[in-house]
Amino acid sequence: MTILYNRAIPSAEEFAHLLRRSGLGVRRPVDDLARLQRMLDGANLTITARDSQSGELVGIARSITDGAYACYLSDLAVHEDYKGHGIGKKLIATTQHHAGPECACILIAAPDAVSFYQHIGMPQTDRAFVLPRTA
Repeated sequence: MTILYNRAIPSAEEFAHLLRRSGLGVRRPVDDLARLQRMLDGANLTITARDSQSGELVGIARSITDGAYACYLSDLAVHEDYKGHGIGKKLIATTQHHAGPECACILIAAPDAVSFYQHIGMPQTDRAFVLPRTA
């Protein structure tokens, strides 16, 4: 299996499909394609992973960064059929590379993904605070 990584923005439909197949669909507005498109358009650093044979979107790291100090990795999703092949780890490393050495990469883990971040050695903090969405 060969995976191709690129800085690219997928379609909202592809993004929705990946979110559903990754498990993140329960936490994202997958039935609101216009909102998903705004999410994609608003990110300024998006890394995709595609199966080289089928062209299917099998992973994404969608981030917002200032390129100088912080990079917020808002979505990290890997298709369930492709998990365990290092795609998530490579998406994070590629994001960190493009954000630059001056940027800290920050994310809020989905509850079922905490063990993944611990497994790859990503430092954990207990100082994050979140104001929840109202819509």
